[in-house]
Amino acid sequence: MSNVRPHSWLPDTRTMPLNPQATYVHLHASGVASELPGGAAFWSLPEEAMAVLGKDWLISEYEFTADWPTWEMHPNGDEFVYLIAGSVELLLEEPAGVRSLTLAGTGAVIVPRGIWHTAKVNAPSRMLHVTLGAGTETRPT
Repeated sequence: MSNVRPHSWLPDTRTMPLNPQATYVHLHASGVASELPGGAAFWSLPEEAMAVLGKDWLISEYEFTADWPTWEMHPNGDEFVYLIAGSVELLLEEPAGVRSLTLAGTGAVIVPRGIWHTAKVNAPSRMLHVTLGAGTETRPT
């Protein structure tokens, strides 16, 4: 097993502490983890970089004080959603209809690939997401 970074343009900072709200983690299929700038810096990366990164797993943490403004769907992999603190109602648009799952305090949900989902925020919340980003689609709530 190799410890070589799969994308040489990513910094090798694997032994440094990080703030998961400001720094995302890219998990390459080889098993190598790399830090990425989080928030707006991540979402403004060039399209070519996003296409490469989207093929692997991304770990990101977010703080929510309001309902999500969009629904999202990940066609290439399930999404692990972990509530660190707060309270949210996750809405999953399943073939039989919209299912509501409430998480309060702490808890997790695995959102199956291809399922549209959004969240209603019942109390300020922090959530950790693990997903394959390639092909992610969004639509207004």
